[in-house]
This record gives sequence, structure tokens and C-alpha cells, in this order.
Amino acid sequence: MTPKQVLEFAKKNNVVMVDCRIIDSPGLWQHCSHPISQLEESTFEDGYGFDGSSIRGWKAINESDMLMIPDPATAFIDPFMAHPTLVLICDVVDPLTREPYGRDPRHIAKKAELYLKQTGIADTAFMGPEAEFFVFDNAKFGSGPNHGYYEIDSVEAAWNSARDEEGGNLGYKIRHKEGYFPVPPHDTQQDLRTEMCLEMEKMGIVIETQHHEVATAGQAEIDMKFDTLTSMADKLMKYKYVVKNVARRHGMTATFMPKPLFKDNGSGMHTHQSLWKDGKPLFAGNGYAGLSDIALWYIGGILKHSRAIAAFTNPTTNSYKRLVPGYEAPVNLAYSSRNRSASCRIPTYSQSPKAKRVEVRYPDPACNPYIAFAAMLMAGIDGVINKIHPGDPLDKNIYALSAEEAKNVPTMPGSLDEAVRELEADHDFLLQGGVFTKDLIESWIAYKRDNDIDPVRLRPHPHEFELYYDC
Repeated sequence: MTPKQVLEFAKKNNVVMVDCRIIDSPGLWQHCSHPISQLEESTFEDGYGFDGSSIRGWKAINESDMLMIPDPATAFIDPFMAHPTLVLICDVVDPLTREPYGRDPRHIAKKAELYLKQTGIADTAFMGPEAEFFVFDNAKFGSGPNHGYYEIDSVEAAWNSARDEEGGNLGYKIRHKEGYFPVPPHDTQQDLRTEMCLEMEKMGIVIETQHHEVATAGQAEIDMKFDTLTSMADKLMKYKYVVKNVARRHGMTATFMPKPLFKDNGSGMHTHQSLWKDGKPLFAGNGYAGLSDIALWYIGGILKHSRAIAAFTNPTTNSYKRLVPGYEAPVNLAYSSRNRSASCRIPTYSQSPKAKRVEVRYPDPACNPYIAFAAMLMAGIDGVINKIHPGDPLDKNIYALSAEEAKNVPTMPGSLDEAVRELEADHDFLLQGGVFTKDLIESWIAYKRDNDIDPVRLRPHPHEFELYYDC
């Protein structure tokens, strides 16, 4: 839509408020609202002022004034507000220079797409994330100097086979790792996921499928049709917003935390990727699994830089509790056709050149999608520019390799601290074309150490009391 069309759309829908949204560094939407009378065609150039120092990972307080510039193409009606509310996703600029803000995640995504065009390799990067999540009936947690605990629950969870809070236990609990994908009454959330899909479709998101996922206790997946990088990141933010708010509408709670359950699968975000130019796919060819050289080089770049970009694609300490062998998480850095134990999989559902793509399986949905997608694209571009071949494919169950075979297969970092150190050592490819900046990378590393790594590292873990209290 154009600015004029947005105003007409707002009038047609009797909008009374306009809600402007930006995304902070960790990856959560932030917003402020204005009466619809405050939205004019000129607003799409003038923007709205806000305090950038209050956004996580952004400006210092002595340079806090910033502007959010609404993107008219992102307009949609919020389905969760009691009063008709128009939502606009915004870009962030400096009020003095009018230059885009270097730490704005959406700006980084746009720069990555522009850089791809400037290389001449391709003009379009498509992303297709498969974000998994859990919907629980209850979630309690807390920590302090003298305590630390969490408790989550779901009526369909395996541990509730003896619970009497259902007016007599009704059975049909989903056993650990057996949630893919039984029909009701085991699957208790079919209608809930359908409602999520319908709300997403109202926002213009094309839904391909929805189903229960492998873990017990309400793990789910809804798949969207692929789209261009920045647009897909916008849609993923809408996706997460809908999932959380539909769950809340029903008195439930949804989380994209990668590993909320012990001894069961965590939530990943397998991300399908492909490059196109002049409307033609570039990943189809005569090589392994029907791939082109460009596709193989792209995979080579991804595999080479995975340990560094993990700081963006798997950005929490909890992410690395998912990235362990035995829970379908791709720990090993290898590629293969159809093989879900490889970090880069070549799907074979269709032989159409348009369907040829690589599925990068290690990202998780806790990431900031704008930054994570941009980082993966930059790694892939580096692979194409430098013709980095990924080596031989690994067409076997990597988890079943002997110790002798496994030692030659590189692996993902074992912790966020390790990933951050890898990013410190390997980030020149991200700086190409000015897509990422030194400032962004340094601020990201500092934020992760101060707000994620150290707070978890310094706290006693509840299980340590079971292990060591009597020492």
C-alpha cells in the first residue's frame, strides 16, 4: 500500500488508533500508539519521535532522540485490540542526519538484500523459516539470591498420566518424543493452531501447514510460504505475535524458548533458503542432489561460518541445551540430501528447479529474524564469492557415527559463550558492503555477555543442589 492507501484502509476499517512497531536487538517488538488523527501522508516521511536509549541494545542516553518511520507496505489491522487499531512496522532513523540507524535490525536485513544485488550474484534471497513453539497451560518461574525455580505444565504432557485435575484423568497423554503427529484426543490443540492460522491469514500471511510437533506438552509448528528476506522477517514477527496472543486469548501461554523441557525435543527454526535472479532459481543444477555450483558454494559459506553466526541464529544460553545429540537437533556441520541429522539438508519433496533450496536446520526461534536471516545470507554470499566447496556430503545418520568417523565432522558451538568468541574471531564476511558494522557486532557481543552469559554463569542451578548439596 501507498501512504494514501493506508489512510483509506484505516478509514474503511473505522480505525481509531495507529500502533507503530519497531524491533529491539534481542528480537521483540516494541510499540507506541497514536490517535488516527496523528497519521497523515506526511507522517510516512516525518515519522514519530521516541527514546532510543530505552530500547535494549540501542542508543546511549545522551543521544536518545530517534525517529520511527512507518512502512506503508506493512499495514494490517490488529486482531487482538478491543478498538480498531492499525499496525505499521517502522524503520528507525537519526532525527538530525535522517540516516538509517545502524543497529536497527530491519535496516540490517534491507542492507543484506541490497548487498546481494550489488554483488551481481542474484537479486532475490528467499527465506522460509519453520518456527516451532510450545503452548503450555501454565508457566511459573523465578530466581533471586536464595532461590531459582521453574515449573511448566500441559494437560497433554506425559508426566500428567496420574493427575486428577481434569474431573478424573482422561488419559491420552503424549509420550516423550511421540508428538509427531497423532490425531485428537492425544493432540489437544488442533483448533487452537487453526485459529492461529486464520488470524495470520487475515494479516496476509500464506499458511502451508500446521501440526503438532515431536515433543510432549503442546509443541507445535505452523509453516508459512517462503518470502523475500525482510518481508519474511516481518511475517515471522507477526507469526510470533499471533501465536502468543491466540494462546493468551484461551488462557494458555506460548513460548519460542528453544529448550523448555528436559528429556524431550526443543524448538528449532529450520530455515529454507534459495537465491534467484531475473525470476529464475539459481540453486538448481546437475550437481549433488540436483544442486548448482552456486548452491554448493552457498552451503560451503554457511558451513564455514556457522560457528560464528550461531551467536545470531542461536542467541540464548538456552539455545545450546537444544543443540545436543539425540533430540533431532543438527549439532554436526555437514550437508546431505534428505538427512535430518545434517545441519544443511537438501529437501527432495519436489524435483522442480523452483523448489531447489537448502534447509539450514540449526537456527532457533529465539533469534532476531532480521539479523539471523541477514547473517546466514552473508555467509552464503561469502561462499559463492570465494567458491567455498562444502566437501563431500554425509549421507548417513551422523548421530550413529563411530568415534573415529565423528571426530572429523565439525560441530556447532557448545555454548553461547563459545559462539560469541567465534563471532569475535570470524566476522569480516559480515562487514562486506557495510551490511553489519563493527559497532553492531561489538554491541551485540557486549550485550550477550552482560545480559545472557554472565547472569546465567554466575547463578547456582537448581540441579546443582541435587548433585552437590551433601558434598
